[in-house]
Amino acid sequence: MKFNTSMPIALKPYFQKELTEAENTFTKRHFQQSWRHLERAHILGQPYPIAHSFVHWKMLEFGIKTKNTKEIIGQIPRLLVGGVKSFVGNIPLGNTGGANVPPLQPMEIPEDLLIIIQTHSNNEITN
Repeated sequence: MKFNTSMPIALKPYFQKELTEAENTFTKRHFQQSWRHLERAHILGQPYPIAHSFVHWKMLEFGIKTKNTKEIIGQIPRLLVGGVKSFVGNIPLGNTGGANVPPLQPMEIPEDLLIIIQTHSNNEITN
């Protein structure tokens, strides 16, 4: 069993860029774009417990700020168990992390993110 601990340094700028873009677009009230950046950050951070949990926290915060009850309720269990699943390497690859998708459903990883992951992480991903 592979235990993941922290995100590789080379991957962090891509992860942070998505979080920054999520914040910037939210400030401009471009909520759909902001959410998309959170989903992309989730895909990048999902294998790493702290990053994974942090994105779910940001998604919960998004749900609270937009008064989206479904998202708030959906993020609470994800926030509680997402990091644990990352730690033991048991995650559904590509899952975007929102309450609009089943938490254990693997999803196709966008091509640009797949290239980033394959180039800058230690995780083997084939798509």
